[in-house]
Amino acid sequence: MPTLWLVVFVLALAALGFLAGRARALHSAGGNVRDLHSLPNYYGANVLLTTLVPALLVLALWLLAQPIIVDNQVSKLIPAQAIPESSTRGLVMSDVRRVAEGLDIAVDQGALSETEARNIRTEFTDLRGRLGELGVALGSDVRPEVLLAAQHYRAINATGHLAMVIVVSLLALGGFGFAWLRTDKDFRARNVVEKGLLALLVLAASLAILTTIGIVLSMFFETINFFKLHSWVDFFFGSTWAPNFRGDSELSILPLLWGTLYISFIALLVAVPVGLFAAVYLSEYANGHVRAFAKPLLEILAGIPTIVYGLFALLTVGPALVSIFGNGPEGLLGVDWMSGATSVLTAGLVMGIMLIPFVSSLSDDIINAVPQAMRDGSLGLGATKSETVRQVVLPAALPGIVGAILLAASRAIGETMIVVMGAGAIAKFSLNPLESMTTITTRIVSQLTGDTDFASAETLVAFALGITLFVLTLGLNVLALYIVRKYREQYE
Repeated sequence: MPTLWLVVFVLALAALGFLAGRARALHSAGGNVRDLHSLPNYYGANVLLTTLVPALLVLALWLLAQPIIVDNQVSKLIPAQAIPESSTRGLVMSDVRRVAEGLDIAVDQGALSETEARNIRTEFTDLRGRLGELGVALGSDVRPEVLLAAQHYRAINATGHLAMVIVVSLLALGGFGFAWLRTDKDFRARNVVEKGLLALLVLAASLAILTTIGIVLSMFFETINFFKLHSWVDFFFGSTWAPNFRGDSELSILPLLWGTLYISFIALLVAVPVGLFAAVYLSEYANGHVRAFAKPLLEILAGIPTIVYGLFALLTVGPALVSIFGNGPEGLLGVDWMSGATSVLTAGLVMGIMLIPFVSSLSDDIINAVPQAMRDGSLGLGATKSETVRQVVLPAALPGIVGAILLAASRAIGETMIVVMGAGAIAKFSLNPLESMTTITTRIVSQLTGDTDFASAETLVAFALGITLFVLTLGLNVLALYIVRKYREQYE
């Protein structure tokens, strides 16, 4: 049974349980709702939750754990002498999974029978041709060990999937029967349902926290592996970024950190004035009709995918800057300061446009939180509207505005697609905003692109870059939240 059908079965059984539990409760009370301890829907909800929650939790955990367990078991079947010198066990397992997927597709589409898929051993030519017709590429050399491991991979996967279907189905049926049998008019269904919902809320909150901890720990341990292969002195204090996958790489974060901070600084130079002025206008000067139209329109910028901003930087802003600062005598200024469309200025301008709604929305909410009595007092003393905004409202809202700017800065530091398409890929120290540079996020993407075995310093450096970026943005977020909290304590 496909996983989708299993989920549909559990959901249908849960819906049936709701109706059955509600009907059984009413029947036990002789149809008189007043004799029930709880409302009828609570009895139905109790059966629904008891049927649905345990089954779906086990299903989710099974789907997460099975690929890891199967990979570990199949990996042990590949002898060390079957791994080429130019490869690793991780890359061989990638071939195994690809071949297993190809066999599954072939069986599903009738190009191979299940018996043929299980029994093929050394004859690959016909297999490759038949799978090639289905668009499944097996490469030029499928070794016997890989094919045998792929067959074991399929067999273990099939066994695990069957066991999953049986266990989840039994859990759903068992929960349905248990909850339905103990349903009667005296059962405290409301108490049980509310406790169950509270447990789900706690679980959801715990999952968010545990996910964050898991991300940090995964990066931390891989970072330790990186520093076992590469000097931490060169990483933190070197001046060159030059990965070459030959064992003599220079992997310093400083050129990348400089590019990240430089581009973010230019982005904030664009976003902070525009966003702050927009927030002041919307909160202090605009009437209700203009505000109702302008604020949602401004916030649309936050919903545009960053890849669209990247294309805008590459195809529009970059060429426009080249026409101004480049092209030599044919350019607008007659200079040749900019040789290509990718530059720090290109990425910074477009990223600043993207950050405008972050600054404006947060600042608008903060300015609106300033007590109206402060405005009335200023105006009552004879100050003009602009003087009130400059000398009363903005100073009162300044801590919150600073927090909003820091949150926007952390968003800029973590941006990837705009930098990939607008800033270039050169890691260096330079003050010229018309030159190409790169950032930490861009290098993380570059180092993890393609087949990776996570055994070389050139690949593991991505985790060291990631945890450094995490610490940097976490520090900015903590500082921003501290400032905002202090502001709220002052005015609430």
